[in-house]
Amino acid sequence: MELRHLRYFVAVAEERHFTRAAERLGIAQPPLSQQIKKLEQELGTPLFRRLTRGVELTEAGVLFLEDARGIMSQVERARARAMSVARGESGRISIGFASSAVFHPLVATLIRYYRDQYPRVTISPIEGSTPSLVEGMDSGNIDAAVVRLPFNECGDNYCMDVLAEEEMLIVLPAHHPLAGKDEIALEALERETLIMFPRSLGPGLYDSIIAACRKAGFSPSLGQESPQVPSTVNMVAAGFGVSVVPASIRSVHAEGVTYHRIKGGQLKVQIALAHRANERSQAVHNLVKMIRSDKWQTYSHDYRKGLPTSQ
Repeated sequence: MELRHLRYFVAVAEERHFTRAAERLGIAQPPLSQQIKKLEQELGTPLFRRLTRGVELTEAGVLFLEDARGIMSQVERARARAMSVARGESGRISIGFASSAVFHPLVATLIRYYRDQYPRVTISPIEGSTPSLVEGMDSGNIDAAVVRLPFNECGDNYCMDVLAEEEMLIVLPAHHPLAGKDEIALEALERETLIMFPRSLGPGLYDSIIAACRKAGFSPSLGQESPQVPSTVNMVAAGFGVSVVPASIRSVHAEGVTYHRIKGGQLKVQIALAHRANERSQAVHNLVKMIRSDKWQTYSHDYRKGLPTSQ
């Protein structure tokens, strides 16, 4: 028994006439009659009583019609679901977020906008270090990730779409002699103890900070490491030293610290969406297409420079 046999049967049952059913199906009447006979032979019972001006269902035909309609309905639902997933309009997408990037307002804006465009796609967020996100994308457990650049872990295996550029800020204890200044030159930290997060959490961000210090003419004196990028603020408040953090980390409202722009805008970092170069998921392609669209650029315009950089 094939699906077309069910479709033929349902058409004849609803039209109660072979000729009208054939016209509805777009086939000739004799082949239709032959297929129905084959179906009845396969089932071992008549489904129709042939009348002078049409047909009527037998008792077996009435029951078979109910089941046939149910099967055809399930097939249609399965087809629609498959096509929806193939178009990236439903299904699931897992998006990773570097721990230091989740505080940027554009990240929440990106997710909200994508959900508005594709409400039937389930988003599974995964927060982690950059290396763990890379591992997740390599294994296929993560479809795309919001990371900070530079992102040198994967060579040509990944594509990057920049979402925003963000200034780095100096964080000082509130009682620090420089706490009253709006801007501070990076070289002013030469004799300070710099609180950093483990390089393994975000090699690109870590190296950018160290490289900026060296460009300013000094190698920083590194103190005790913080467990995460945001927790460096709490360690500064506790008196362990000073730090340099992305501007959006200011949303961590720690008492006893002050934030300051770096004089001359010496250090900026970018946030980007990383995705596999050979990606097959249409949901991911839709996400990438969305952030490359003029509509998204307009929508996100107010967020692209990140949070205000002075306090």
